[in-house]
Amino acid sequence: MIHEVDDALRALLRAEVLEGAQIAVVFDAPTRDWAAKVNAPTVNVYLYDIREDMRRRERGLHNEYDEQGTVVARRRPPRFFKLSYLITAWTKRPEDEHRLLSSLLACLLRYEALPPERLTGTLQDIGVAVPMTIALPPPEDRSFADVWSALGGELKPSLDLVISVPVTASPTYAVGPPVGDEGMRVHFGDRASDRASDRAREERARRPARAMPGRGALPLYGAAADRGGDPTDEGGSRGEREAGRRPGLSLRITENRGDA
Repeated sequence: MIHEVDDALRALLRAEVLEGAQIAVVFDAPTRDWAAKVNAPTVNVYLYDIREDMRRRERGLHNEYDEQGTVVARRRPPRFFKLSYLITAWTKRPEDEHRLLSSLLACLLRYEALPPERLTGTLQDIGVAVPMTIALPPPEDRSFADVWSALGGELKPSLDLVISVPVTASPTYAVGPPVGDEGMRVHFGDRASDRASDRAREERARRPARAMPGRGALPLYGAAADRGGDPTDEGGSRGEREAGRRPGLSLRITENRGDA
């Protein structure tokens, strides 16, 4: 994406500042040796620093959708990197350099981001604004004098241009099929895999009810009601038991967490 920012800057400066003038726009390092070879008016746009813009970092994942609006994948959000350019003007007279720097400053101050019509390639496809700032004070951990010292040249009037460019190169994570209404089954009973336990519970449910002490033949909770029995059993005569008998509830509701 750096080369796409270079192309956008070159197109912007040539169209709105130079306006067909015979002035070159180069991206070379303005070292002492390079300066000695300059023999024509030149605007130097030197990229001297690249670092991430931590204020614009996002967390989480972004969804990608198909034509039906279904999520088909997830990816990390773009990360923004600040590209710092040192812009200088090179002519035979300092006055001409100052005039050219003034035109460059006036042009770049008109925009808070690179014009969308100047973007090409990936930057154009993303459709995200590419913000930029011009001539702001440098951070405390960097000074322009240090940059010129590293280049081995003499300190020269310059403009500091910082462009925050999005980088979308990140892994994409596929998602599973969407959740639908089919395939969801809810039923009552015990685990289907434990067939022996099911049969044992059914057998216990069919057994006759046992008499509760002092309450005649009332069925125990969870046991099947006694539909018959021996009149000689404890709890009184059969007629008394029939008169005092109440229907019992033997249905037990449990949750089945397995497959049927």
